[in-house]
Amino acid sequence: MEQEQETLQAIMGLIIHAGNAKSEAMEAIQAAKTGDFFLADSKVKLAEEALVEAHHAQTGLLTKEAQGETMQVTLLTVHSQDHLMTAIAFTDLTKEIIDLYKHVDNKK
Repeated sequence: MEQEQETLQAIMGLIIHAGNAKSEAMEAIQAAKTGDFFLADSKVKLAEEALVEAHHAQTGLLTKEAQGETMQVTLLTVHSQDHLMTAIAFTDLTKEIIDLYKHVDNKK
């Protein structure tokens, strides 16, 4: 029972931190859109920090499995991994979008 609780906490950590990363990335795009590149860069940094936290949760799960602790794969588990991968892709695209806004701003 304790193992299941730890697994659930790791899965929820993945979802929460990945969601935070995506939210920060979205706010970064909105800041860049208004020309506030300092805020945009700060938000990207926060998104990246949230991704690191999500990776820590994921690493914990992977380490347990590598040590022989099997885990039942549930829809929640799959959802957490999907959330993480989406957040990573979104953060990567956010950096590109900010660069584009900066480029356009420099042309003005």
